[in-house]
Amino acid sequence: MTAAAPIPASYDRRQVGWLSLAQLITWGSVFYTFALLMEPVERELGLTRAQSSLGFSLALLAEGLLSYPIGRWIDRGHERAVMTLGSLAIAAGLLLHSQVHSAAGFYAAWTLLGAALAATLYSPVFAVVTRRYPRDFRRAIITLTFLGGLASTVFIPLSAWLIASLGWRHALWALAALHVVVCAPLHAWTLRDAPRAPVGSTGAPSSPSAHLRSAPFLLIGVFVVLMMAVTAALPAHMVSLLRENGLAEAWVIAIPASIGVVQVLGRLLLFFFEHHFDLHLANRLIPCLIPLGLAALLAGAGYPLAALLFVLLYGLGNGMLTIVKGTAIAEYVSRDHVASLNGALGIPMAAARAVAPWLLGVLWTREAGYRYGLGLLLAASCVAVLSLLLAQRRALAAASASPASASRRRLSSSSARAQPAANNSTADEK
Repeated sequence: MTAAAPIPASYDRRQVGWLSLAQLITWGSVFYTFALLMEPVERELGLTRAQSSLGFSLALLAEGLLSYPIGRWIDRGHERAVMTLGSLAIAAGLLLHSQVHSAAGFYAAWTLLGAALAATLYSPVFAVVTRRYPRDFRRAIITLTFLGGLASTVFIPLSAWLIASLGWRHALWALAALHVVVCAPLHAWTLRDAPRAPVGSTGAPSSPSAHLRSAPFLLIGVFVVLMMAVTAALPAHMVSLLRENGLAEAWVIAIPASIGVVQVLGRLLLFFFEHHFDLHLANRLIPCLIPLGLAALLAGAGYPLAALLFVLLYGLGNGMLTIVKGTAIAEYVSRDHVASLNGALGIPMAAARAVAPWLLGVLWTREAGYRYGLGLLLAASCVAVLSLLLAQRRALAAASASPASASRRRLSSSSARAQPAANNSTADEK
């Protein structure tokens, strides 16, 4: 029998760097390019804004529906095939999009793209690095989000230039080529030698079913879905929200554009300083920035300074919240089944992401503005923070009661403290 490979003390910076590049291209060429395609596609196909927006909703639905089976395949050790084929499927979806001449073809292309995103975006790649680097997965995930956070900054101007220079159909050919030439080969090359699937006491692959019914998983599910709703609701209304709070028009345009940079700043702060404080304390405090920002906006309604404080707290909080959401299952439920368990949340997350912006718009009134909607988001974010706190307490209490479980759950927190040399060596990678 072949001996199990030793668990690396820290993540492979080169491998995570290449995976980060693939994330940048995937987020930018699909997720952020959709908004640039809407108007030219509507003009050529004769679609209304509601009809074109339905394409993106179908993509989110397909992503949510496939998240769990894709997570199971990754947990069983098929990450290389999943992500490589996912990149090729994105290329096929973009090429199909370039040939559409009807609403049905447009919807088919975006359904395929949504299915491919389930195999290539943050959820699968976070699971990959968690399985490969169980002692240092949190810092690997932070590193992955640096380039992912800059996808809009890079690809909105790039895709706009391609569409203006080549037309939207040929621009999609160029974007598809990136996935064939860059992303698919990167995934095929960097994801060799995947860790083996976890096995149960009978020697067969173990199942995540017991975890799906556990209190920590259910509570983390409430946390993740509610925070997804809050952070999905705000971007679509950000310009109107800031304008309503008395900011000058130049600030109304500049601030939303800078939120991506503020998010990356938050992740940088977390990357450099998180080994100086307790991991679980950080997980409790970071999500609190979202309700604090909303409370500041509500309390200072009509005052520009309150709006600026909201954007700062929201931007920093949302940037670091991606890390907390991406690691909570691994830290408090199970690392062996992280892809499956995160995938099980795919459908409720997709529903939250689709419904929340619409609901915030429904709650807007001419007299009260966004006050009622912001109040609902504040309440939802507070419930989310409380849910994470309860999940953390239950998981840590169970870990302290079981020596074997405790040793496993201490991996992530002990690595942040016990490896200052490793942390210092990775701090200059970006």
